[in-house]
Amino acid sequence: MTPSDLPVAILAGGLAKRLRPLTEKVPKLLVEVAGEPFFSHQLRLLKNAGLRRIVLCAGYLGEIVVDRYGDGAKWGVHIDYSFDGPKLLGTGGALIRALPRLGDAFYILYGDSYLPVDYLDVGRSFLASGRLGLMTVYENQERYDTSNVWFAEGRIKVYDKKNKVPQMHHIDYGLGLLRARALDGWPRDDSVDLAAVYGRLVAQDQLAGYEVKQRFYEIGSPAGLAELDRLFRAGAL
Repeated sequence: MTPSDLPVAILAGGLAKRLRPLTEKVPKLLVEVAGEPFFSHQLRLLKNAGLRRIVLCAGYLGEIVVDRYGDGAKWGVHIDYSFDGPKLLGTGGALIRALPRLGDAFYILYGDSYLPVDYLDVGRSFLASGRLGLMTVYENQERYDTSNVWFAEGRIKVYDKKNKVPQMHHIDYGLGLLRARALDGWPRDDSVDLAAVYGRLVAQDQLAGYEVKQRFYEIGSPAGLAELDRLFRAGAL
């Protein structure tokens, strides 16, 4: 198994309330950034990084994405779809629902994240670690959001989005990898938070860490969307 063999699970099942009214009739993936849907930018980034198998974990207005992107052939990738169903399953629950399409190991990316990073190197680090999961981290120092990771000596010592400790200078960058076994024991067809899955892996010393030096970009907030639009139009990304 090589990193390029691994599919990318894109978590895009949320209601995108922070972007309303933009997302009242359009899913967040299709919000325009520099004249085209954000999902097109994200797919181009993944393809250029050497990753072409996509499993979109969809929910709110996901059918519109299916109609627009189909199997992904037009974008040089292959897209499969997994839907939450009648109730929202959360980030972890969506992955559990998608496991039949994801296989033994996979990347995880949020549907509102634009992460210009060496995906294959991250994947190599994960496969070499022998652990059940890997989290990319960035030394945030509170600049872009609240730091939530204590990362030291190449290891994730604490990951907690609610209870902050002084040693937290890093933040979950938004790209992870899991083996399917990391989701054993979690309820099926129920809401599960990926943060809780990561937290359990940290406690078991089963979550590897990979420090990224390039900052992250996102469209989950109006400010993030405006910034990314400006950077694309200026040719900075």
